[in-house]
Amino acid sequence: MAIESDVLVIGGGLAGLSAAIAAAREGAHVRLVSYKQSTLKQASGLVDVLGYVDGEPVADPFERMADLPDDHPYRIVGESGVREALALFDEVTDYRGGHTDRNALVPTHGGTVKPTARYPPSAAAGLASDDRDALLVGFETLVDFDAPLAADHIEAAGVPFAADGATVRFPGDLRADAKVTRYAHLLDEDRAVETDGGRRLPAREALAERVRPHLDGHERVGFPAVLGDDDPAGVRAALSEALGADVFEVPMGPPSLPGLRLADRLYEALDEAGASVETGVPVVDYEGEERVERVLVDRKGAEVPYAADQYVLATGGLVGKGVESDRDGVREPVFDCRVPHPADRYDWFEDAVFGDHAFARFGVDPDAELRPTDERGDPEFENVRAAGGVLGGHDFPAEKSGAGVSLTTGRAAGVLATEEL
Repeated sequence: MAIESDVLVIGGGLAGLSAAIAAAREGAHVRLVSYKQSTLKQASGLVDVLGYVDGEPVADPFERMADLPDDHPYRIVGESGVREALALFDEVTDYRGGHTDRNALVPTHGGTVKPTARYPPSAAAGLASDDRDALLVGFETLVDFDAPLAADHIEAAGVPFAADGATVRFPGDLRADAKVTRYAHLLDEDRAVETDGGRRLPAREALAERVRPHLDGHERVGFPAVLGDDDPAGVRAALSEALGADVFEVPMGPPSLPGLRLADRLYEALDEAGASVETGVPVVDYEGEERVERVLVDRKGAEVPYAADQYVLATGGLVGKGVESDRDGVREPVFDCRVPHPADRYDWFEDAVFGDHAFARFGVDPDAELRPTDERGDPEFENVRAAGGVLGGHDFPAEKSGAGVSLTTGRAAGVLATEEL
């Protein structure tokens, strides 16, 4: 017998989580299945909505949405849909930025300044709109963050403050290949470590001791985003007190602790809403024609049927394997939905590295209710909706819109699914 639910969400990224939370909060019996753990560990933990349009930076994302193409997911869901998705996100997280429509500018580990609509509390003291001078601190064993170079790049971006960088040894002298969680857990536990001169100090005080000689009047200090996993607020507060300066985290590349923290919080919200979650269980087939009757899920080599009244497809785009390509074309692999694309592979990209590449917008073509459509514009299935990166019509790396599109279309797909129950 099939495992049944009202709404089955396929995909455990930001779009899938948003869809599942929204549907469960509407009273539906929701089950989320995903092939892998959440892809949020690969993300910065920042929530961009719309950072650029036609290569121009955007201050207020809502002012520029009318300039997007008609098939862009934001145009399909509408400004109200974006606002409702952000309101839901604000309700279930402690993120900042909900007080304004304007993008905040958050420094990143590469020395760029990223426009973002929502950011974690750990990044709040690092905003580029703050005119207090900042010291960036890197660790000798964490080679992904060159603090002096990042500080130079940030200053070159025209920020209204002086930025300096310093590199110190992390207390406990972790190996160069140590996972970011090793740094975080040592600071969480605040256990004693050997420091300069053979003394033993709690890890947080030992770190502050190594940073103090570099302070030189800076009013805020930015560290790589490894300041705790279980108690990041406590770690930041202790370092701020010890240094006499506000402490913030600089978002890093994958694996990302802010991304993992966000995933933890969203899964908690999903649990609070009463939804069920299964990971490590890929969908390998489906049954049905005009409607999907059930899907087959691979559970340790056995194909187990899962049935639902409504389905949400949130498997990601080309990077997340929610859209696949080969010499024969481009396809969506779960329900074999149509992915519009030029027949000639040479038309998929431009010669210029940063050109307007067609492949960047590959994805299913949704109708007004986010149902993937066929060549005639009719829904492929009347009870399947798509959300996030699997949707076409947007170039999220160029637009800096990936998280916003996932949140917005995820919430919309979840709510629309419950309206059909």
